[in-house]
Amino acid sequence: MEKYWTALFIVLKETPLEWRFYTRFGRKLAHNIKNITLDLCIYTQMGLVWLSKLVQLLSLMLIIRFLLGYQSLLKFIRWVKYTGGLHAPESESLPHPMQELSRFVMHLEGEEDVIDMMMQRNFDATGHWIRMGTKQQPKHVIRLLEKLSSSREFEGVVQFDSDLVDPLDPEKPPNCWALPVVTLTSIAVALPNIDHDLKEQLRQGVHEALIYIRFIEDNLDSKHELINVRNAAAALWTGVDIYCKWLDVDLRAFQDKSPKEIFEELAEKAKYRFKVFRENDPLHCLRENASSWPIKVLAANSMYRICQTLLVSSTGGEWESGKFVFDKLSAMIAEIIGACLTNLQYVISEQCHQSSIQEREDRTRHSILLLGETEKILEILEQQTLPSYKPEQSLHIDEWRLLSKRKDLLESSSSVTIETSFGSSSDLCLNID
Repeated sequence: MEKYWTALFIVLKETPLEWRFYTRFGRKLAHNIKNITLDLCIYTQMGLVWLSKLVQLLSLMLIIRFLLGYQSLLKFIRWVKYTGGLHAPESESLPHPMQELSRFVMHLEGEEDVIDMMMQRNFDATGHWIRMGTKQQPKHVIRLLEKLSSSREFEGVVQFDSDLVDPLDPEKPPNCWALPVVTLTSIAVALPNIDHDLKEQLRQGVHEALIYIRFIEDNLDSKHELINVRNAAAALWTGVDIYCKWLDVDLRAFQDKSPKEIFEELAEKAKYRFKVFRENDPLHCLRENASSWPIKVLAANSMYRICQTLLVSSTGGEWESGKFVFDKLSAMIAEIIGACLTNLQYVISEQCHQSSIQEREDRTRHSILLLGETEKILEILEQQTLPSYKPEQSLHIDEWRLLSKRKDLLESSSSVTIETSFGSSSDLCLNID
C-alpha cells in the first residue's frame, strides 16, 4: 500500500501535543492516549484503503457498462436537439438582491494609538494581570538562569556547534533556539554519577523554558521557514521528558560509561540514523532544502554535531568527570535559553502592535500576564553583559552566532595588528641603541 495514505497520521504521531500539562504523569498519559488513537486511525485507514481497492476491482465491469450506457444517452440527447424536439427557454438573468456594501465600510486609522489609550485608561486592569503573572513565575527557569555568568556574553550560543566538525551533508540545516537546548539536555540526562535531583531540576527548568522559547519562535517564524526544525525539537523533548529517550535510544543505558564514551556512542548512533533516515526518505526532501528535512534527520544531525563538538572541546582530564561535564552542559543550556529570552520584550511589543484590532485586546492581556510571569527573568538578563547588536540582529540563533563569530574575528585581527606594531617599534628602538 502507498505510504501517502498514512503519512498524515504518522506526522501527527511524531508531533507533540500543544496542550499544556503541569505534571509529568499528565503529559505521559495524554501522549499514550494520542499514540493509541492514531495507531487505531492508521490501521483503520489501511483497512479502508484495501477495501476500496477491492470494491474498485469488483465494480470495474459495472462502471464500463455504465459509461457505455451514458455515451448512448448523450447521443440520443444530441439527436433530439438537432431535430428541434427539445428547446429550453432562455432564462433571464436576475440582478442579485444584495448590493455591494464594501464602499460603505469605514476603516479606523491610527490603530496603534488604540493600545496606548487602553493602557492609559486601564491601569487597574493592567496591574491585576501583572500581579497574576507575578504569582505564576517559572521558578525552575529562574533557578537555571541564576547560574549565568555576567562576563561570558552567552558564549554557549556559539560553543555548542563548532565549525571544526565535518558536516554529514554538504548543505547545513538552519538552527532554532529550542533544538540545541533539547539536544544538550538529552546528553546531560545520559551522564553517569549525577544526583537524580540535579537532573530533575535541569529537566524541569528546560521544560518551563521551552514554553517561552516556543512563544518567541511562534512570533518570529511567521513564514514557517523553521517549522520542521522546531517540530524536531518539540518531538525530541516529548521523548526525553516523558520516556527519557532520544529518538529510540534509552538515555539511562549509559550509566557505566565515561562522558567521552557517551559522546562517541551518541555521535555514532546519530550518524547511523541520519544515513538510515536519508535512505528511507519517501518524499526526497533531502534533495530540496535542508530546512525541509524530516524531523528525525534534523534531530540526528543536531546530536551528531553537538557530540562531535564536545569531543573536540574535551581535551583536559576534567572532562572525565561526569559532574564537571554536567555543570558545563547546564551552563551552556542556560546561556542559550538566556540569549533567546532577551528577545521577549521585542516579541511582546511586536505582538501588541502588529495584531488586528479584533485580536489586540486578548493579545495585550496575554502580553501583560507574560510580563508579570517573566519579571524576575528580565531582571536576571538585565544584569548580564549583552552583545552590542541591534534587536533585530539577535532574533534568530544563526544570526547571533554569525555576528559573534565576526566580532571574535575582528578582535583577534586587532590584537594581531597591535602585537605586530609593538614588535616593529621594539626593533626600531634596538637599532637606535
